[in-house]
Amino acid sequence: MSAALHPADVLYRGEKPFPALPACEHYAGSEKNLRKALQLQADLAIDGQAVFDVTGDCEDGAPAGREAEHAAMIAALALDAANRYRRFGARIHDVSHAHWRADLDIIVGTAGEALSYVVLPKVSCADDALTQIQALDEVRMRRGIRREIPVHVLIETPGALHEAWKIAALPRVESIDFGLMDFVSGHHGAIPGSAMRSPGQFTHPLVVRAKCEIAAAALGNGVVPAHNVTTELNDLDVVREDARRARLEFGFLRMWSIHPRQIQPIVEAMRPDFTEVTEASGILLAAQNAHWGPIAWEGKLHDRASYRYYWELLRRAQVTGAPLPHEARHHFFNSGAAGNR
Repeated sequence: MSAALHPADVLYRGEKPFPALPACEHYAGSEKNLRKALQLQADLAIDGQAVFDVTGDCEDGAPAGREAEHAAMIAALALDAANRYRRFGARIHDVSHAHWRADLDIIVGTAGEALSYVVLPKVSCADDALTQIQALDEVRMRRGIRREIPVHVLIETPGALHEAWKIAALPRVESIDFGLMDFVSGHHGAIPGSAMRSPGQFTHPLVVRAKCEIAAAALGNGVVPAHNVTTELNDLDVVREDARRARLEFGFLRMWSIHPRQIQPIVEAMRPDFTEVTEASGILLAAQNAHWGPIAWEGKLHDRASYRYYWELLRRAQVTGAPLPHEARHHFFNSGAAGNR
């Protein structure tokens, strides 16, 4: 009897699987706060897997005049035992800053094998992002780093929004992220400050348009859309509701955190509903038993088109630490499952 085929080996033949990223990306700049974040990452891990990423910030986090020292600190942390899950990235300076190439030389050149991704901020067009991506690859090849390092591109200018589809289609891009506050500031007072927070960030037409365009461009190119931060630090219900609206109303699958208290509400809000997880598990197990041919499930027809939807839902559940039925976990996510990679 042949082994059961894993969905990752069947459902994406000839096309790129959609990235399965943790639903929260936490930013910090100082070594003290980054170490705290990495410890919290370990404390909240489920089944040996991090439920949020940590990003070392070289842009807003680096003291002026000490950029090289700051980049070296982030590189050292990427290689540190504290980065036990290898879910640690770095945001470098933007393409107009004199130190961005040095950021890449120091961080990628030193710790490229341990770095999960590189964030590119304040691109004004697709060519800006491509310039930095090519420089990243040059450093990688010069230092003998064989693995491709994913790139997350931050869209926070009108020009970048205009080219969101081009940016999302660039090589190495794994996520495109919305920078709300810089985007609002870039409109020279035409968008009120109330659009930097809720409820205005979900109702102002220009901001709504930007979020929809970013999510559509990302999803249309098989990359993850990441939502902007919420400025609320104390009322966790506000944080949770912002994350819930970002996921359900705008299609974002990931959200930034700027304070450790925000992480858990974001992860919880980004998790698929338990009822959906249970349904997805049942459908996929039945499909696997049918060798991935069409099936009837509770009076409805399912085939590989719907299997892809339910498989990606199940992967999102797994990376957000949602409870999975035992049989689905055993068949799809244990160490011996072919697609658990």
